[in-house]
Amino acid sequence: MKWRKLWSLRQWAHVLRRLPRLLASSQVPLGDKLLFFVPALLYWVLPDIIIPIPFMPLDDIGVTMLLMNWFVTRTERKYPQLAEPDRIRVK
Repeated sequence: MKWRKLWSLRQWAHVLRRLPRLLASSQVPLGDKLLFFVPALLYWVLPDIIIPIPFMPLDDIGVTMLLMNWFVTRTERKYPQLAEPDRIRVK
């Protein structure tokens, strides 16, 4: 993952636009969806149990956004037919 890509607003717009579609897609297996949900859920719950700091979710949001970026990139690479459904491809 390139650091310059992480700072790109275009990349984050793409991730935020594609994530709900990929999570709702029946073509993406449940196991792949759980690769996003389980680590995000564990990170949101476990550190708050170990070190309870209320009203400080900034690190949780950052980790979730990195997981979102990873999930969208991985899913689009693994299932290329889902990569850009809005774009018309000319052969």
